[in-house]
Amino acid sequence: MIITRTPLRISIGGGGTDLPSYYHQFGGFVIAAAINKHIYVGINETFSGGYFLKYSSLEHAASIDEIRHSLIREVLRLHEVPPPVEVVSMADIPAGTGLGSSGAFTVGLLRAVHAMKRKYVDPGVVAEEACKIEIDTLRQAVGKQDQYIAAYGGLACFEFLQNGEVRVNPLNISNGTLYDLEEHLVMFFTGYSRNASVVLDDQKIRSEMGDPAMLENLHFIKQLGQCIKLALEQGDTRRFGHLMHEHWLHKQNRSPGTSNDGINRCYEVGRENGAIGGKLVGAGGGGFLLFYAEDRVLLRRAMQREGLREVRFAFDHEGSKLVARD
Repeated sequence: MIITRTPLRISIGGGGTDLPSYYHQFGGFVIAAAINKHIYVGINETFSGGYFLKYSSLEHAASIDEIRHSLIREVLRLHEVPPPVEVVSMADIPAGTGLGSSGAFTVGLLRAVHAMKRKYVDPGVVAEEACKIEIDTLRQAVGKQDQYIAAYGGLACFEFLQNGEVRVNPLNISNGTLYDLEEHLVMFFTGYSRNASVVLDDQKIRSEMGDPAMLENLHFIKQLGQCIKLALEQGDTRRFGHLMHEHWLHKQNRSPGTSNDGINRCYEVGRENGAIGGKLVGAGGGGFLLFYAEDRVLLRRAMQREGLREVRFAFDHEGSKLVARD
């Protein structure tokens, strides 16, 4: 049995500019951070025929073409993995909550398949394979940040060039700033799970059509990501909190469905009770509210009154890795 562990992520700045519909025209820039909430993927050669798949559902397929889970099907097809094979997955946090689970799952499965073939693989290769499957093969309206941060881990800056190349650099912050972020970033589950494709399809279509409002919004978000990079590398975490609030205000205008009245209320309560700024992690519509809090105790009490559950986290600096191999 081969088991991989792959981190989920929070987006720090520039989210949305990593979609091909935008970066192929203008180039994109995203800061993302891997967190210590993980997806575990196991793969094993079995003694009976077919493909045994265990995730939120169970499958027993005789051939790759019969596999219903599209990501598993295309990973096994890409690497021509023959039966009999068993694939099992588990996650610390369920899908549909905005933490990049699909990208992390794909990266984790690819990492496991490479290990099964006894091949060393560079994180960039795994990330690009995952992007090829999700974006090119399955034609999903997703970006590239999830796959890359899952593969590399840490806190990283990703530059998405118009030709599709991705440049990866660590966010150059001090240990003091790193500890400050871990101490003051507080995350709560809104109670809403969603399919990000509704929001991202709208962004993709409007970007490809050259919709001025959408493109202007994404230009601003990219510039804001650069400002966040500068603030954090200068150690100005309070400024980062204010920039998060600016991001919140502009993201509300990007696409319908990015938020709702319940989430908006929780955000305002957070701002009134110890948070400088915050954001919905992911495309929007649900998932997690992430705040930068001056007063964490006050914020936690306020969110508890609103019925929101906190999920505590630290950063993951390892990326997708092999944790077991028999």
